[in-house]
Amino acid sequence: MGNNSAKEAGRAGAGLGWGPLAIVLFWLAVMAVLYALMTQVLKPPPLLVSATGELLIPRARDGHFYAQGQIQGKPVNFLVDTGASLVVVSEAFARDAGLAPGEPTTFRTANGELRGRIVSGLTVSVGPASVSGTRVGVGLVGPNADVALLGQSFLSKFELVLSGDTMILRAK
Repeated sequence: MGNNSAKEAGRAGAGLGWGPLAIVLFWLAVMAVLYALMTQVLKPPPLLVSATGELLIPRARDGHFYAQGQIQGKPVNFLVDTGASLVVVSEAFARDAGLAPGEPTTFRTANGELRGRIVSGLTVSVGPASVSGTRVGVGLVGPNADVALLGQSFLSKFELVLSGDTMILRAK
């Protein structure tokens, strides 16, 4: 009787080893599925181009307007910022894109003064719209920020119209 009890206890203990592991694996799978769904839900909607060549930028779920673009041919994700004087990129983006050093400057922002630099003569594109000779600020967004600001050094070349949840950029 004692021998059978030991065998039964051993089998019961063996079953406990898989229970917690199964629970952990289940929750990891649930979190992976939720992460995949959230990245799709939170992903900004794509830029559209009308038949007349207007850029149609839909409002994202966070209330901002985002657009895919390029600076000197290097892909970049823009956050449209009508209050920014310049297109602005991170130091990491500037380095990866091989941008020239530019002119050192001090930017005056709502959060105080920040050291950075301005690179002139760059080509900035959003969809089919391209603006040459654009001034780009470097260093105002976080050092490794993955979103650049699409400011007035690009936007001033367009008429901006807000229609519901869509920002429309028309060439001037």
